[in-house]
Amino acid sequence: MDSPSTEPPSEVPTPASSQDMTSPSRPAALNPANSRLVGMQANIAKLSQRLKPYAWLWPPVAFSAGVASFFLVDRQQWLGGALALAMLLAWLLLLSESLIQQWLSNRGYPHLSRGVTTFIAQMIHQETLFFSLPFLLATTVWSSGQAVFTVLFMGLALLSILDPLYFRLAERHRWVYFAFHALCVFVVVLVTLPIMLYLNTGESLAIALAVMVVFTLPSLVNLLRPKRASSWLAMIGLALLLAGAGWAGRGWVPPANLWLSGYALSPGLEISSRSPSGQMALTSEAVASRGLFVFTAIRAPRGLSETVYHEWRHNGRLVDRIPLEIRGGRAQGYRAWTHKQNFPENPGGAWRVDVMTPSGQRIGVVRFTVQEDASDAQVVNGDIQTPRGLPGLDWRQLIPGKESDAS
Repeated sequence: MDSPSTEPPSEVPTPASSQDMTSPSRPAALNPANSRLVGMQANIAKLSQRLKPYAWLWPPVAFSAGVASFFLVDRQQWLGGALALAMLLAWLLLLSESLIQQWLSNRGYPHLSRGVTTFIAQMIHQETLFFSLPFLLATTVWSSGQAVFTVLFMGLALLSILDPLYFRLAERHRWVYFAFHALCVFVVVLVTLPIMLYLNTGESLAIALAVMVVFTLPSLVNLLRPKRASSWLAMIGLALLLAGAGWAGRGWVPPANLWLSGYALSPGLEISSRSPSGQMALTSEAVASRGLFVFTAIRAPRGLSETVYHEWRHNGRLVDRIPLEIRGGRAQGYRAWTHKQNFPENPGGAWRVDVMTPSGQRIGVVRFTVQEDASDAQVVNGDIQTPRGLPGLDWRQLIPGKESDAS
């Protein structure tokens, strides 16, 4: 029996011109009631103009904040959460901006120019993409479709810092711009909810998809321009289809706060230290008679509790799916293992153990081959192996004074 085990219309120049960046729109006459509003908007516009020469500093600052939050999720939980909260507040400001502008315009109040609001949106897009990149880079399984997702967001991050392309997109291709906006909303929800609310990856992914679909609607309105009821129903149906497609492709989305930090194969378990032990050549006879332990260390934010699965596959075919409970916060990763004993009659060939979330997102993979001849067989001895690629890099070792958790 296999058993799991775990350890506790106006043309804006590209980029915006100085006049556009410094002058809010004004009605023909101003009354004292809105004079203060005009002054405040003028100050915002002037500040935006002064900051523009230094805008190139914002992406590396946002990336550094993302790296800091990535580290501080374990080291200083409240500070990592505060950085994530600051980004969410910036998004609330951006998402409410168009409503505020419309409200002011309908009541005859002045409002900020398109150049200023686009510049502010660009800064928040850069903050989102570069803040999230450390999480995506560290949790992507690069031998899977997740690499496509992460490379796509690297491309979006690059687009956000190329002013001529970004401003042209914002002015001339509004539906594409809104789609860009929706993707940024998706990734900010995906990354921050597990940190802020301790939601598991499946819950965060479902909420992120729902929010993305809502913010895709302006893009669909600009693209389809529905006027009749049937057109509106078709647009809603298209939005729901988009949500279904996103859920169907969830296996390509990295679990932004979970990754495999180490793994081991062994024939036995040391009860006192709860660690892999023993040595064995991976032959058909040996695995059939002794079974095999697969140990995985999974990094997760402190406070997060989640069920993951070891999916054992033989020559690409799923033969076992064993659940494991993990809890976040351990520096070396939360240790979990499964012990497979009921190998098939002919166990020789390629084996793979996928570490998966309940929503079908891959956290990592362990591969091994079972041979008939002992002279050709791989020998396993319980040594902890580090996964290849960025997930295997223990970036927290760069922090001075970091103490290792007890085993």
